[in-house]
Amino acid sequence: MRIGMPITSAGDFHETAERLREYEAGGLDIVFVPEAYTFDGVSQLGYLAAKTSTLRLCSSILNIYSRTPTLLAMTAAGLDYVSGGRFMLGLGASGPQVIEGFHGVRHDAPLARTREVVEICHQVWQRRPVEFHGTHYDIPLSTEKGGLGLGKPLKLVNRPVRDRIPLVLAALGPKNVELAAELFDGWEPLFYFPERAADAFGDALRAGLAKRPPQAPPLDIIVDAKLLISEDDDELAAAQQKVRDHLALYLGGMGARGKNFYNDLACRFGFADAATKVQNLFLSGQKKAAATAIPQELVDGVSLIGPPTHVAERLSTFTASGTTTLNVTPLAPTHHRRVADITTLREYAG
Repeated sequence: MRIGMPITSAGDFHETAERLREYEAGGLDIVFVPEAYTFDGVSQLGYLAAKTSTLRLCSSILNIYSRTPTLLAMTAAGLDYVSGGRFMLGLGASGPQVIEGFHGVRHDAPLARTREVVEICHQVWQRRPVEFHGTHYDIPLSTEKGGLGLGKPLKLVNRPVRDRIPLVLAALGPKNVELAAELFDGWEPLFYFPERAADAFGDALRAGLAKRPPQAPPLDIIVDAKLLISEDDDELAAAQQKVRDHLALYLGGMGARGKNFYNDLACRFGFADAATKVQNLFLSGQKKAAATAIPQELVDGVSLIGPPTHVAERLSTFTASGTTTLNVTPLAPTHHRRVADITTLREYAG
């Protein structure tokens, strides 16, 4: 199992980059760089490529709407080059709040668009003259779609380090999960509950894997979890509260009523009543009450928080469910302790 860690999109990025060297020395395998309506992720990934030597670098996520497919492919090839072949292109559909609210682009047809983006990326990385006439992307742009008729198929000038850069899809809904299992190298769900993952994702994963090309590598299942290895009751309570607050924000506030992917996931995990209550409280402005309404079982299920024996047991449970990369956020109160927890988790993972 690989051990990964997301970096925050807020705070002192330069300090974070310097400290990554210590995590790298402690056994961290991969770092995930977010992009929402923050500083862009690409410039930060390029900076990290220069500051690290063995860490894999993954975008988490670049949305498929605000960049053209060819620009996504060019960006991935450039980052793979400056990192010496350490880059993974994490993609996702994001949501209408960000795509329409911040970028002013219509959030439509995420499945069909994603499938077309993958095909175009592969053409670019293989240095084929890019020619694609799909439902959503038309390259070169034809006169029928408003073009001047002057475009011609072009291939990437540079030779990429790899002609297949690993693609990761952030996905929660059944159709998106199926697509990840069919076409992508990695699948990145949020709030992964290993004991209930089969109920929430099993059918979609099986359907996608049944269509997966035989030459494709095994699917990398990349799951997130908050991490704290401690026997101090106050530290454990504070860490669990952070998990509650995080869950409440996503189940309650990330999306509109009836259009919240994370709330839907909690329902598939078997927490439908609690998910409704959390959303009602959060949307009415009662954020603390919403966090309190998060079931303890859900907090425990999606995290790695507890004494060493408990964390080791939870790690085994994640592994048994099919997890191949753990993307953990260490919650210890000091940097030294956070590095130590990553190192210990690395030892537990073998």
